[in-house]
Amino acid sequence: METKDSPDIKSFKKFPLPLRLVVLVVAVVCGIYIGTICLEQKGLRTSINLLDITVFKQPCSRPSGVQEWELPYLHYPEPQNYSREECACNPVLFFCIVSMQRSGSGWFETFLNSHINVSSNGEIFSVGKRRANVSSILETMDKVYNLDWFSSASKNECSAAVGFKWMLNQGLMEHHEEIEEYFERRRVSIIFLFRRNLLRRMISVLANSYDKDAKPLNGSHKSHVHSASEAKILAKYRPRINVTLLITELKLTKETAAKAITYFKNTRHIVLYYEDLVNNRTKLKDVQEFLRVPHRDLESRQVKIHTAPLSKQIENWDEVQKALTGTPYQSFLHKD
Repeated sequence: METKDSPDIKSFKKFPLPLRLVVLVVAVVCGIYIGTICLEQKGLRTSINLLDITVFKQPCSRPSGVQEWELPYLHYPEPQNYSREECACNPVLFFCIVSMQRSGSGWFETFLNSHINVSSNGEIFSVGKRRANVSSILETMDKVYNLDWFSSASKNECSAAVGFKWMLNQGLMEHHEEIEEYFERRRVSIIFLFRRNLLRRMISVLANSYDKDAKPLNGSHKSHVHSASEAKILAKYRPRINVTLLITELKLTKETAAKAITYFKNTRHIVLYYEDLVNNRTKLKDVQEFLRVPHRDLESRQVKIHTAPLSKQIENWDEVQKALTGTPYQSFLHKD
């Protein structure tokens, strides 16, 4: 059976030399051409990648309508755990609500968090280990202001104002010098929130302490409520006040608040009082202006617990009235 031999290199030698040279030149030219095209495409991709990086690293432009003094207070955080994406150039203002327990800070914070651009992350230093020393305090604040803190209030990507609330008895006063330096360095703005009527605050503190143990709301403790029926149940408790220590405690509370304002007098701040917010909701507009966020109608679902006259809220009302009459705190008996 006859078979055909496959062509080998010897068969090509039968072609004339000039023809073989032409084929070789064409092959070399094609190779050079193809190589050049590949290099150009690679160079194009490299250029595109470099262009992308350059655009991403360019600084954000100055926001419109911003005054010169505001610029140091506007930040552009770069979180470690996610990207702010299209909000990367949205400036963020850092704030801290400085207050005392039972001064309306929880209620006030719900108003702030009803704003689409505000994230107030609650009482973060209620956890002891976070305020164990200055280093842990500063590290915790770095997480909040770098937008790496996550809570139910977080709107991190597109927040325009980010902060938390801090009670005076949670390490703030003990480490005020280091904290004041941190606030100045990072340009943190302070919202002081206190109560004018410190007697009413004392009633709220005692009632809240009782509720932690008694748990009259179906066996659960609630510092704040969202219905009139729950508020009515909690308001039934009438604390008995120690009149021997009453004036001393009122004086200490007032002095502590004044001392806090003095410690941070050089930090950009605003001083608010709970009673003013209750009686004049336009104060919330002032707060939004202070935080440099667009004005919105803010709302809260919380319901006030103690609404009755003071004489109906204190078990030993006659003793308290006698103890405060003729003192600098006599006005607390009448102002509601």
